Amino acid sequence: MTEQQRGRIAGIDYGTVRIGIALGDLELGIAGPYETYTRRNVDLDSKYFVELASAEHLKRFVVGLPVHLDGHESQKSREAREFGDWLGQLTGVPVDYYDERFTSAQAEAILGEANLTKKRRKARIDQLAAQIMLTAYLESGAKSQETPGSID
Repeated sequence: MTEQQRGRIAGIDYGTVRIGIALGDLELGIAGPYETYTRRNVDLDSKYFVELASAEHLKRFVVGLPVHLDGHESQKSREAREFGDWLGQLTGVPVDYYDERFTSAQAEAILGEANLTKKRRKARIDQLAAQIMLTAYLESGAKSQETPGSID
């Protein structure tokens, strides 16, 4: 199977300044950190995500939703949904949403143990949070479903 035929998926850790991106393989069910994108303006952001979707042959985006402990959505959740809706319309790639509670805390703990400088931790935390969220999404069985479930 060629890379172009394989099902690629991108996990998005949404932020108003930085967006963490992880890439995963739907067939293998694995995810890895990809990049932390620093937002610039609508035109450059649009260009970046269109190129990402095309270059990586993405079949789906999964946008993390920062929900409250009780499961209710927050203002940031609504912003993440707006971003996901924009992303789907822009790229034509389906978007799913997944609970990302505690992913940034998990990423911070992992990076803290790695003895990285504060600057290096900051550069990696968003993409690692995206990887943790995308891994949980894939482990939930989403990779085996034709249309993965989301939280709505």
